[in-house]
Amino acid sequence: MLVKCPNCGKLSEYENNEFRPFCSERCKLLDLGAWADEEYKLPTDESELTESDIAQIEHSLEAENRW
Repeated sequence: MLVKCPNCGKLSEYENNEFRPFCSERCKLLDLGAWADEEYKLPTDESELTESDIAQIEHSLEAENRW
């Protein structure tokens, strides 16, 4: 079975390919390097804290420390 290399798009054999799903060691290492350089990221629901959020957190922490 032929599959498309996710890095370069070249068709390569899936069976007996030590670099699968990549076509070569070069494409495999390029993909690994992209992960290491954080070029690929999973989506997150991060949001920035506002001054109001920070004040509320500080107030809650102070209230806990009073007990």
